[in-house]
Amino acid sequence: MKVVYHSTAGRGVQSRFAFLEEQGIFVTSCAEFDRDRFKVVLADADVLWHLLEPVTADVIALAPRLQLIQKIGVGVNTIDLDAARQRNIAVCNMPGTNSQAVAEMTLLLMLTTLRRVNHLDQATRTGKTQGLTVDLQDESGEICGRTIGLVGYGAVPRLLAPVLKAMGASVVYTCPEAKADALGEYRSFAELLAVSDIVSLHVPLTGNTDKMVNEVAIKRMKPGAILINTSRGGVVDEEALRRALGERRLAAAGLDVFASEPLEPDDPLLSLDNVVVTPHVAYLTAETMVRSIRVAAENCRRLASNEELLHRVV
Repeated sequence: MKVVYHSTAGRGVQSRFAFLEEQGIFVTSCAEFDRDRFKVVLADADVLWHLLEPVTADVIALAPRLQLIQKIGVGVNTIDLDAARQRNIAVCNMPGTNSQAVAEMTLLLMLTTLRRVNHLDQATRTGKTQGLTVDLQDESGEICGRTIGLVGYGAVPRLLAPVLKAMGASVVYTCPEAKADALGEYRSFAELLAVSDIVSLHVPLTGNTDKMVNEVAIKRMKPGAILINTSRGGVVDEEALRRALGERRLAAAGLDVFASEPLEPDDPLLSLDNVVVTPHVAYLTAETMVRSIRVAAENCRRLASNEELLHRVV
C-alpha cells in the first residue's frame, strides 16, 4: 500500500515509516511547499496522510487510486468532503491523539501572555531590562484567582480544566449543552465572555462557529481580558481582534492558528506587542506523532483487509 505523508518527516518519523514497510505500508513524505513533487507522488497513492495543506477537489483529482484521506489530527475543514464522497474516498480523523499536546500548548500560551514572556525574552536578548520590573508590577499576572472560560468542552478542555483549577483558577465553560461530568460551571457563550479573564477557544470551524469571536463578542469580554486560540483561525474575526488589541480593550492574545496559513510576515497582528504567536504547531510533539502514526497505520491495515475504519468522517 502506497501512502503519501504530506509534510516533511524528521528522523524519528522516518524511522517509524521504515518500520511500517514490514507491514506492507510504504510511506513517502513530501514537503507541503513542493507542489510539483506532490503531484508525482500522489499519482499512484492509495492513501493520503493529511496535515494542514488543503485537500481540494483539484488535489483529489490528481490521485486516481486514492482510497483514504487520513487526517493527522482532528479538524477536517481543510478537506473537500463533497469531492471525497463523489469519488467514494473514505475520510478519517484521529480524535484524542493530539489532545495532550494541544492542552499543554494552550496552558503555555496562557502563561506566556500573562507573564509577558515575549517581552522578557526580547529585553533579555537585547540588554534592555533596566526599568522593566516597573511595568511588570502592573502588567504581569498569575492564573491563580482568575476566571478562565473554555469555549467548547471536548478532549482538550477536559484535560485543561483540572490543571487550571489545581492552579487556583475558577473555570467556566460553554458548549451546546451542559455536561454532567464537566469540571467547571456551565455558562452561555455571552455569559462566559462577560465573566472570563481568559477566554480559550476549543471548537471546530463550522458554519456556526465561523467568526464567533467577532466585534460583538469582543465587546462583551471583560476589559483587559486575554484571548487564546488553539482551535481554528476562522473562529475569530481577526480584524476585530486586531482593533481590540491595538486599543488595549483586550490585554493580549495567544494565537496558534489563523484564518489564512501560513501567516504572512506583514500581517497586522504581528505588529502588535501584546500578541504571542506560534505557527499552528500546538499538536506537534514526538508523542503525538507516535500516537498518530499508530492510528494511521491501523487504518491502512483495515483498509487493506476491508474492515471498518477507525474514526470515519466520510
